[in-house]
Amino acid sequence: MPKQEKYLTMTVLMTPDMANFSGHVHGGSLLKLLDQVSYACAAKYCKSYVVTAALDQVFFMQQVNVGELVSFYAHVNYVGRSSMEIGVKVIAENLRTHEKRHTTSCYFTMVALDEHGKTIEVSRLTLETEAEKRRYAGAEIRKKLRQESLEKVRALNIDVTEEELR
Repeated sequence: MPKQEKYLTMTVLMTPDMANFSGHVHGGSLLKLLDQVSYACAAKYCKSYVVTAALDQVFFMQQVNVGELVSFYAHVNYVGRSSMEIGVKVIAENLRTHEKRHTTSCYFTMVALDEHGKTIEVSRLTLETEAEKRRYAGAEIRKKLRQESLEKVRALNIDVTEEELR
């Protein structure tokens, strides 16, 4: 069996076009990059097209500055039938001082699709290290919490209708 491709790293220089009015990197710019690295990690793992199904627990712990080199460390934490949880840790590096800071963490749920847009089965995740076992256990908890939350929202029928928006 070929070795599973569970990790992906992407590094991007933060440029002025990514900045908000305060001169720091806009959260939306980071979210776009987070989605891209999650897509690439999941697609590489399952060797298929994937889409974003959910985004959990985005923690912007520190600002990211223009001119910093930002590395996105993505890892497949969990695999269901057609879904995968991708955890992403973001490290910003000041290129002058070489200081590195953990700035952001989050979890994406990605779903594998075939050429007709139907979900397809993804190969089981092989847990090889204690860290992978911990990530998997955490992902199971997050999945359960997502499902419970969705059930509660549906039970309350709190979806906003078009009429209520007027």
